[in-house]
Amino acid sequence: MSAKLNPLANPKGQKKLCEICQKPAHIQCTRCRVTFYCNTEHQQADWVSIHEKVCQLLILIRKPAPFHAVQADRDKQRNEIRRRQEELIEISQAAARRRLSEGSHQEALPAAQFSLRCAMDVYGSSAIRLVPSYLLMAEASMGLGKLVQAKEYLSLAEWTVVQTPNCSNNTLHQLHRNMGRLYAATGDLEEALWHLAEDVFYATEGFGLDSVVTCQGYFLMANVFLRQNKADIANSIYSEVARKWHIHLTRLLVQKHTQEHVQAEQLLDEGQRAEAEQTLRTLLEAQEQSSKPQLEQSAILAHCLAMLWYLSDCSEKALEFGRKAMELSQQVSELNLSDPIKALLERAEESLMVVKTN
Repeated sequence: MSAKLNPLANPKGQKKLCEICQKPAHIQCTRCRVTFYCNTEHQQADWVSIHEKVCQLLILIRKPAPFHAVQADRDKQRNEIRRRQEELIEISQAAARRRLSEGSHQEALPAAQFSLRCAMDVYGSSAIRLVPSYLLMAEASMGLGKLVQAKEYLSLAEWTVVQTPNCSNNTLHQLHRNMGRLYAATGDLEEALWHLAEDVFYATEGFGLDSVVTCQGYFLMANVFLRQNKADIANSIYSEVARKWHIHLTRLLVQKHTQEHVQAEQLLDEGQRAEAEQTLRTLLEAQEQSSKPQLEQSAILAHCLAMLWYLSDCSEKALEFGRKAMELSQQVSELNLSDPIKALLERAEESLMVVKTN
């Protein structure tokens, strides 16, 4: 990749460059002493996004390595640095995903940039393992309304995928999902639908038709159909999305009660929880604002949100949505959700009492 195409390339001849913008830097991190910034604003942005998590880990990577006369010692040192670099990539990508799931696109950027630089250092400038970082950069840029930048990152990701035989279904689905989002943002709805259909195809191949990963692709397609004034198609897909989330969360609820000492993050990580909450709340609010709300659909969605918050160890919100689900379900006799909602409310109340007691 040329320096022109890579906005993260270090200018030659510069030793102290800003971690955020790669311009000459004069402010040093006083903790690790191997990271620099051109101003305090960039230092603060980097600290909040990623540097707090990797500050001490960077010392081994960036400090001059001592010379070892024995080849075995040099190999051991090289392997340790490589292991640490791969750890940094994993940490920074997870941090960026978490920020994106929260809608904090500006705060996600430094972590995504850092993950891309680390990946280039480890794997080179054209490796397929750069694609997740390109996609994080693209998603953050789209969230900030910087569609030209997003398109550049997606073009780099797409070119890398094309050059890589036997690319994984997971990578392909993520690429097409982001392409679909980009074209939806630019108003090219037909192109958006094509990419989202490809997203659903590869997600199905990788995770299964009933997976909530695949389900999110359908949700994005429904949003596009709604913009095309195809409300019947969109509502049909939304109903299916709600049904699949209900099945998935019910399964996780059973898992929580049958496995001792299972932690909330083992069932749903922060990114999954945030994505689920955004999707389900959007669908429920659409029902509540509709001139002809479907009570059955609203009850299912409220029950989903109650289960989601209970699984996330947030009993107060679980009770809020559980009570709403109970009220709605009692108006739809054939729904048969009263018993599971009642059981969930009882468990949430017990959990809340334990928290208050402690």
